[in-house]
Amino acid sequence: MAKAVGSAYRAIREGILAGTFAQGSHITARQLAEATGLSRTPVREAMRQLDAEGLITLIPNRGAFVASFTENEIEQIYELRVLLESFAAQVAAERINDTQRAELHSLAEEMAELVEQRSIDVEAIAAVNDRFHKGVLEACGNPRLRDLLGAITEVPLQLSTFRRYSIDQLRRSAAQHAELVAALMAGDAAWAGSVMTAHIRSARHTLLQAPAAVPLSAVS
Repeated sequence: MAKAVGSAYRAIREGILAGTFAQGSHITARQLAEATGLSRTPVREAMRQLDAEGLITLIPNRGAFVASFTENEIEQIYELRVLLESFAAQVAAERINDTQRAELHSLAEEMAELVEQRSIDVEAIAAVNDRFHKGVLEACGNPRLRDLLGAITEVPLQLSTFRRYSIDQLRRSAAQHAELVAALMAGDAAWAGSVMTAHIRSARHTLLQAPAAVPLSAVS
């Protein structure tokens, strides 16, 4: 049962982040069971988990709806990310170990290579970006902060943001990753915090200001 719930959870979550289930849309256990090939029981349990995380909203007597976000809510989410992720980057600069440095350096290089490909693979960029940010949180060595940020960032923002990025904005994001690694390598907490602040604020600006029709997909 637990395995089936986990499979349902991942399938539904990925569908939300990829835009398969659009923001604000009504979804049912039957629809999701058919989409995932699973029975309704694990799907219902997965829906309860996603409701707790804020990715869907369960409304009594109305059903389940994919979460949607107002501009004000998005601004607040990014402001929280600035405060918390910048703090995490500062702490990481003081606590990061050699293995974590090597992993983040490798991820920054991988992202830099991906944004220079002739055919931009948005999903690959988003995946590397997600691993990079989670790597910084791991390096700060604070599980509570990691879990708190997970609750804030587990919303369908990352992929929707990358779709708005121009190639120059993708390159800037990759360069910011590289600079953050340099700050972490130097053990400079203030530098790491300022780079992360600029990185998240630029992502916020892109999400709120850029047209959605750019044929790329979101970075943060």
